[in-house]
Amino acid sequence: MTDKPIRVGFIGLNPGIHWAATAHIPALKALPDEFVVVGVANTSLASATKAAEAFGLPHAFENAQALVNSPEVDLVVVTVKVPHHRELVAAALNAGKHVYCEWPLGNGLAEARELADLAEAKGVVAAIGTQMRVAPELEYLRQLIADGYVGEVLSTTLVASGGPWGGGETDAAHAYLYDKSNGATLLTIPVGHTLAGMRDVLGGFGDLSARMINRRNTMYVTDTGETIPSTAHDQILVHGALESGAAFSIHYRGGISRGTNLLWEINGTEGDIQVTGAHGHGQIVQLSIRGANGDTSALAPLTPPASAYEGWPDNSVARNVARVYALIGQDIRSGTRSAPSFRDAVALHETVDAIERSAAAKEPK
Repeated sequence: MTDKPIRVGFIGLNPGIHWAATAHIPALKALPDEFVVVGVANTSLASATKAAEAFGLPHAFENAQALVNSPEVDLVVVTVKVPHHRELVAAALNAGKHVYCEWPLGNGLAEARELADLAEAKGVVAAIGTQMRVAPELEYLRQLIADGYVGEVLSTTLVASGGPWGGGETDAAHAYLYDKSNGATLLTIPVGHTLAGMRDVLGGFGDLSARMINRRNTMYVTDTGETIPSTAHDQILVHGALESGAAFSIHYRGGISRGTNLLWEINGTEGDIQVTGAHGHGQIVQLSIRGANGDTSALAPLTPPASAYEGWPDNSVARNVARVYALIGQDIRSGTRSAPSFRDAVALHETVDAIERSAAAKEPK
């Protein structure tokens, strides 16, 4: 690979408030020497042309296959709905392209394993968007735990609000979130992202027990006036033991609370840490850390060094995504595998699958 910028093609890029436009484009603008966005493929050529014009891109591809086949594209970024990940990621891998796919990797564990196997067979960089793992606050927290700030970890508890799934209403663009068969649920998205971060800090999950409850069986679609069924659970409860033996407990609820929206506590033999945020999407929210150890009784702020933020976007959404891209760039240029990988995604899918299986066993027959 030369020192020229890595050429990025998006499958699923639209102007406005869409995720790729609000997170990926600002992230890539923060790395102008490493990446250049060259094209887009959407559901139609007209949509791709509109996006290319909006973002000043040289190429609007007729379809996804044309994009992955193009010699002008080095890295394919997949930012579409989960049910389409398998087909589009596989097409990019089969074309020999590096891939950055949003989490979840597949609609279920089997698809994730298939894509990870294919990526390894092709020998390309295949990164998954579990960007909470590279947040400066998470890296700092991981170091605090590794350095023994709390001593031996005894337990960890997390309660958080996941947003849409408990609100009672939605718009047509997001109605697919409420059909659990689409694989884009409270469990797979905010819980999944946060599980990735917890795993990085505290190690893997051992035995677990879960319940998933659906308290809102319908959703009102505001822009169409219809009421649709909701099969996606809006209460996720998981407890068990980490591989280290420490106890863990997690409760995610849909909607936004007037009280606590993200509180993650880590309790140890020598100290305690609290991580808080404005909502439970740990991958994008600005996290704050407080702690106390030894003879200190009151929690005090624990802040990453200023150098951890230098050169990165001010906004936590774009900053965390940019930090994933920086690792991808390093991997493509140097042959390393430092970015969150498809194999990492499989391990996370396995935990999600274990939660689903445990909860299903407790549902009334």
